[in-house]
Amino acid sequence: MTSGTLSTAGLSLAAAAVWGGGDFAGGIASKRASVFRVVAIAHAFGLLLMVLLTWAAGEHMPPPVALLWGAATGITGAFGIAALYKGLSIGQMGVVAPVASVISAVLPVVYGFVIEGMPGPIERLGLALAVISIWLITRSGAGDRSREGIGLAVLAGLMFGLFLICGKEAGRYAVLWPLVSARAASTTLMFTIVLFSSRDPQPLRPALLTILLSGTFDSLANALYLAATRFGRLDVAAVLSSLYPASTVILARVFLKEKFSRTQVLGIVGALIAVALISA
Repeated sequence: MTSGTLSTAGLSLAAAAVWGGGDFAGGIASKRASVFRVVAIAHAFGLLLMVLLTWAAGEHMPPPVALLWGAATGITGAFGIAALYKGLSIGQMGVVAPVASVISAVLPVVYGFVIEGMPGPIERLGLALAVISIWLITRSGAGDRSREGIGLAVLAGLMFGLFLICGKEAGRYAVLWPLVSARAASTTLMFTIVLFSSRDPQPLRPALLTILLSGTFDSLANALYLAATRFGRLDVAAVLSSLYPASTVILARVFLKEKFSRTQVLGIVGALIAVALISA
């Protein structure tokens, strides 16, 4: 394994761990306030952090195409985050997060098929296991809360898959400036949605700490992911970073005492194994 591959793997796994923590915080915040307000404030705070980090690092301004890819990254990521946070707030975190993860991992791999050719047999096995895992995760009796949020998880996975692809293209030129562009685009989009939405009667103060935590973790994870794509292949970076549900599931189990059926546990474990196989 080359040093570039090791760097990609390490940065991608770090992004996954931080993303999972951000998703947990965002899911908690979305139980207490409108999801669009949560994302808008989290991304505004993330924009401030990225501007300060870019200024401190002194990264040179990339060509305009990098900022355009960054904006596309921000818009797809914003819709993905909004769908995921809402799904996490109404469903079981340990079910919603893995479904989104598998779908977001598959899309960049399919994109890789087009530009780099078909994967090997182990990766194909991972794709098949991913489909089976989603079926196992969504199996439940009538009225079981574990099925809530699955549709939102699918939408989040599709948006995140596009986010990972756009992030790779943006990361060809720079790391921090594309993220500033991404956060500016997503913040503008979310505040526009909030402006034209009905007023949320829920007070924002009880959710403020978790909102700021989600914004901080999400921005840091984005930077780690873009850095990972500069060292190696898109499919490796995207799939390994899609292991983010692992930390979400652990946090939900520890703090929310979430419980799952044996079939769902098997599906969750299978989904995580599928992500690892896809990157083999």
